Amino acid sequence: MTRKTLLILGVFVCLGGCTMAPKYTRPEAPVSNEWPTGAAYQEIKAATGAPTALELGWQEFFTDPKLQKIIETALNNNRDLRLAALNVERVRGLYGIQQAELFPAVDAVGEGAKQRIYSDFVGPGGGAITTEQYSADLSIAAWEIDFFGRIRSLKDQALEEYLATNEARRGAQIALVSEVARVYLTLAADLENLKLARSTLATQQAAYDLIRRRYEVGVASELDLRQAQPPLDTARGDVARFMQMAAQDQNALNLLAGSPVPEDLLPADLASVNPPQEIFAGLSSEALLNRPDIIAAEHRLKGAYAFIGAARAAFFPRISLTTSAGTASGDLSGLFDSGSGTWNFAPKISVPIFDARTWAAYRVSKAEREIALVQYEKTIQTAFREVADALAVQGTVDQQVSAQQSLTNAVADTYRLSEKRYSKGIDSYLGVLDAQRSLYAAQQRLISLRLAKLANQVRLYAVLGGGSD
Repeated sequence: MTRKTLLILGVFVCLGGCTMAPKYTRPEAPVSNEWPTGAAYQEIKAATGAPTALELGWQEFFTDPKLQKIIETALNNNRDLRLAALNVERVRGLYGIQQAELFPAVDAVGEGAKQRIYSDFVGPGGGAITTEQYSADLSIAAWEIDFFGRIRSLKDQALEEYLATNEARRGAQIALVSEVARVYLTLAADLENLKLARSTLATQQAAYDLIRRRYEVGVASELDLRQAQPPLDTARGDVARFMQMAAQDQNALNLLAGSPVPEDLLPADLASVNPPQEIFAGLSSEALLNRPDIIAAEHRLKGAYAFIGAARAAFFPRISLTTSAGTASGDLSGLFDSGSGTWNFAPKISVPIFDARTWAAYRVSKAEREIALVQYEKTIQTAFREVADALAVQGTVDQQVSAQQSLTNAVADTYRLSEKRYSKGIDSYLGVLDAQRSLYAAQQRLISLRLAKLANQVRLYAVLGGGSD
């Protein structure tokens, strides 16, 4: 076997060798394997027949056609999501640079010259000759052979960072989709509150005008007239407040969408929005391991393991090869001398004796692994808490909506009866005011709870990792 063959085999052995990184084992999740149980979660079992978040794409989960179009626009135009995608490309490029360190960089330089010489001594009667000269150089500058896996470990670390960044992009998409839906629902609720405030203003204005006429003819007292003024002013202020909130919601929606949202895609009120699909959280908390932020945290933990391998390899010798060969007449075979059967390589061996920086880097690598482990565990705990909170809302919000609807109906009857008693002179106008205030507050509370239910469905879908596709 020739030396050339041996060298090639040796290179492939080095490139395919193992690293000095510690073996990675996924840590145990620092949360319960089961979702929380108790009175707040008793309604969750009713959703066991529904699909899980990962089984539903966002187009299937969000059933409202207007909202679907706005989400699609946001996915195409949102600048934050675009930055996340560009960051993935940047990190992928960095990974490519680190991976290229495993292979030699070969430079080739060629030169050529032609010269015509006139001379009386060329031959009888003089004349001219043409000379040609060509040269070519190949060189390899300090190619480090990765005997101990230092470069390979750094390449693995760069790969894990790239994978983590890609998961961060998925997480950014989930956050964008859920935020568009949340703002859309909030806008719908504020527009419904605006309708309610305008309706209340019209009612209060009519009541005030009636009492003023009765006061002018001496049927109503000045106290009745003065008591009718505050609810009228309150309703007028609420109209302006909800107009402002709806305008700000629309501005937020335009920013998320990356372009102005057409008026025909905006909701009329909360009642006109098609609710999202019901979903099931899964039988155990292992479903959390599919969340992009948890996957990203695990990739960074694996990267920390790889960095330890690079730090360990720094204690061992570094072997690099350099060569420079040049030949004439267009012959580029100078790297290998066929006559002697040798390669024109000049090995360089660097043996560390003692370097405090190497020891410090090793300690840093171990500390970074512990940091990455804690961050991974904290990410899982945070995810568990987010899902548990959403499940607690899911298990109780229907009861709250039902109770509030019943309360609103009862207060509406009270308000109707109070108006009758006042018109017949049985009670003062104070009873009407109290009933009206209670009804207005109950109606606003009902809108808030209906919004909370829809928004929580969106949140549960997001915290379970849905919406990335």
